[in-house]
Amino acid sequence: MRCAALIIAAVLLTTGPSRAAQPRIASMNVCTDQLLLSLADPGQIVGLSRYARDDWQSWRAADARKFPVLSGGAEDILVLRPEVVVASLFDKRATRELLRANGVQLAEFSVPRTVDEVKAQILRMGEIADQAKRANAEIARIDAAVRHARETLGQRNDRVLPLSRRGWVAGRDSLLGVVLREAGLRNAADELDIADGAFISLEGILALKPDILLLSEAGDRAEDEGRAFLLHPALARFYPPDQRVVIPDRLTVCGGVMLAEALDLLVSEMKRIGR
Repeated sequence: MRCAALIIAAVLLTTGPSRAAQPRIASMNVCTDQLLLSLADPGQIVGLSRYARDDWQSWRAADARKFPVLSGGAEDILVLRPEVVVASLFDKRATRELLRANGVQLAEFSVPRTVDEVKAQILRMGEIADQAKRANAEIARIDAAVRHARETLGQRNDRVLPLSRRGWVAGRDSLLGVVLREAGLRNAADELDIADGAFISLEGILALKPDILLLSEAGDRAEDEGRAFLLHPALARFYPPDQRVVIPDRLTVCGGVMLAEALDLLVSEMKRIGR
């Protein structure tokens, strides 16, 4: 008996204390969904926002289909009893206050405006999920993508206009603006003093005369009026395919690890048009 006790004690001293269970986390927002899906283990994710499976705005839509979708209210989150709920500062205030009132630990994220802010949010989510090593690896990937983009495109100095449906233009403080700036390209919207974004007319676009249009989708089919704007004959005449680059919205709707993919795609697209 004494010998067995000594063996057990030796094993405990060798292995040390067991690691605490990793926190179970729920996400209320499509952007916190992306951070959580990129950094947490699947077993840590108890639920995602109602837009997590939306292919248009969710970069990890396919992975999100493996997890429950939350209603956006506090009730189903409280039933799941997560250790932490991650949310955006733009999510419904009443829901966030109700969660706090019920003792839920809430971590709120703002909209990042720079690469440094994106990296800070990745680090923060890594800390929340107890996945610091994974977060640091994703930050290293973003840094590598920034270096590659600057080395490849930094001398081109093209004036690029990020243009979406109905004439919406992404400004300097948008995530598309961040991608262009980090790649060493100029956002033509800066000349109109557009911060987050604004609608401009077809005439305004043609008067601005950007070198390249940056669109969120390719193709020549107009499903509705918003899409028809991008296919207007005047734009087609002055901006044929070799003056258009495409970066899907799901890479720039949110700030996160997908920023590296957005930068790599921008480099590839700029090489394709060969300017």
